[in-house]
Amino acid sequence: MEEMKVFSAKVADGREGQDGKPSVGPIYRNLLAKNGYPPPDPDMSTTWSLFSSSVQKHRGNRMLGWRKMVDGKAGAYIWKTYGEVYDEVLHIGSALRASGAEPGCRVGIYGANCPQWILAMEACGAHSVVCVPLYDTLGPRAVNFIIDHAEVDFVFVQDIKVKELLDPNCKSAQRLKAIVCFTSLTEEDNAKASQLGIKTFSWIEFLCMGKENPQETSPPQPFNICTIMYTSGTSGDPKGVVLTHETIATFVYGVDLFLDQFEDKMTVNDVYLSFLPLAHILDRVIEEYFFHRGASVGYYHGNLKELRDDIMELKPTFLAGVPRVFDMIHEGIKKALEELSPLRRRIFDFLYKYKLSWMNRGYKHKQASPLADLLAFRKVKAKLGGRLRLLISGGAPLSSEVEEFLRVTCCAFVVQGYGLTETCGACAVGYPDEMCMVGTVGSPAVYNELRLEEVSEMGYNPLGNPPCGEICVRGKTIFSEYYKNPELTRESIKDGWFHTGDIGQVLPNGVVKIIDRKKNLIKLSQGEYVALEYLENVYGTTPIVDDVWVYGNSFKSMLVAVVVLHEDNAKKWANLNGHTGSLSELCSVNQLQSYILSELKSTAEKNKMRGFEFIKGVILEPYPFDMERDLVTATLKKKRNNLLKYYQAEIDALYQKLTAKK
Repeated sequence: MEEMKVFSAKVADGREGQDGKPSVGPIYRNLLAKNGYPPPDPDMSTTWSLFSSSVQKHRGNRMLGWRKMVDGKAGAYIWKTYGEVYDEVLHIGSALRASGAEPGCRVGIYGANCPQWILAMEACGAHSVVCVPLYDTLGPRAVNFIIDHAEVDFVFVQDIKVKELLDPNCKSAQRLKAIVCFTSLTEEDNAKASQLGIKTFSWIEFLCMGKENPQETSPPQPFNICTIMYTSGTSGDPKGVVLTHETIATFVYGVDLFLDQFEDKMTVNDVYLSFLPLAHILDRVIEEYFFHRGASVGYYHGNLKELRDDIMELKPTFLAGVPRVFDMIHEGIKKALEELSPLRRRIFDFLYKYKLSWMNRGYKHKQASPLADLLAFRKVKAKLGGRLRLLISGGAPLSSEVEEFLRVTCCAFVVQGYGLTETCGACAVGYPDEMCMVGTVGSPAVYNELRLEEVSEMGYNPLGNPPCGEICVRGKTIFSEYYKNPELTRESIKDGWFHTGDIGQVLPNGVVKIIDRKKNLIKLSQGEYVALEYLENVYGTTPIVDDVWVYGNSFKSMLVAVVVLHEDNAKKWANLNGHTGSLSELCSVNQLQSYILSELKSTAEKNKMRGFEFIKGVILEPYPFDMERDLVTATLKKKRNNLLKYYQAEIDALYQKLTAKK
């Protein structure tokens, strides 16, 4: 029998829990860190040194690309070189200093990904200013909260976001000294801002001010804060994750070391299509890495529905997305297959199985079946621009079916990664061309180690078989603290180990698989977090609802719910609408289902919920969730796993119906 290939190094054994402390599993590291973390590169200690040294090496290379809109249509990509970006960054930095920004002060950036976002970010780096991304899918109140909490003094903002910044509900904006628009502001916005005592600048005005008042850069120290990135909490306000320059630079160097061991090398000709929000860690660290390597980043033109168009125009070599994006690509290819003649479809299926069988035997995707690639799969590759070399999925688990399909048909490496803002991006990542990694998130990244901790209330034991538990991470790429929140910091980082709240399983080959969430906080397939208990409390206020269990998972983009009917109000509705019969019989009346969906919708709107928090389908239940069926605890807390088992068939049918409707 051939020996199993192992992908991580076990550096310490697990131990049984004592004195009320939970059991912990063995500690695992990346194979490159088996005997200790590799020494860091002294020339790569801050994000500013990463960028400025790259400019010296790659001044003429294309750095940032965007599409100009002509008559409402996106044109070809236009590029700024590393040299042009650097010169502009110096001017923007000088203008910041001339406006009163001091090293250590906080500057917000609010808007969709574009070159100005990066110019502002690098200008912060040049002067040891802390960059604070503002992001509105954390909810409408989040921007107001972040400006106040992080004490932001200046904001760079996209023209369409100015309104929200100057909205009377965004009270904290009054503390701002200046707003700089990515383009230019309307007369109305200028007037509103000056009433609040805020200076306003168009991009051109700010650039000119910097040119007229040149200032020396004040480069940061490695231990200085680089960014405070806010991320959604279980409930309540966003949490500010503090990342230092050293943390991000170490992460970038770790990626260098990791990629160095593979024969396919990254080059300055690689092109990344950026569409995941720069306010999130995944896109941010990928761009930092690309800039360090002197490669190019092109931005999507702002409409995710037209992403295909950007792909065909840019022809990227690298794409990173959340599972929802890859599901869409998968659905698109499947649709195209359905339009083929039955014979051609059979040929495609045969070639798919043939190539997959060779990949499963350990052949690299390029060598598995050049014939199948030529006859069938290069057409799939062409639909993705024709130059794609690497696809990375993060943010939520990608289904094994989609991952396998993409690995076979895209003629590119496909890997999953796992990480959080708190781990500065991926703390575990897959290896290219290893089929045993399908459905997993790979092994620990170079500069962090990982272990599982027991979660007794959910029955997860890191010393069991298979070993399962909460994923805990420590190392050189972990955040310093939650800004101004020592309590939450202490709760999350115990004995140096950051507790992620995700439940993982370590496979015999040292590879990690994500299997659950510790709290009732789930992530939908588009990467958005949803706090189930909070939603249940809100939806439970709907008059016709007696109780509600909300369900969603990381492979779906929509929420569904089981609603226990409020007996009196349901009967009232039945009388008014000419329905007789028992509560059980009412549960199967379509008209009542539609009515309840519309009632839930109005509750959601009243409570200013975000689109992905709306319930898209319901199952009606005449009886309360009870202990007899083991659906609740003695204190009536919902047993979510049991509820899922109990309603599984109906939920599957409901999702099928909803997907068909789409």
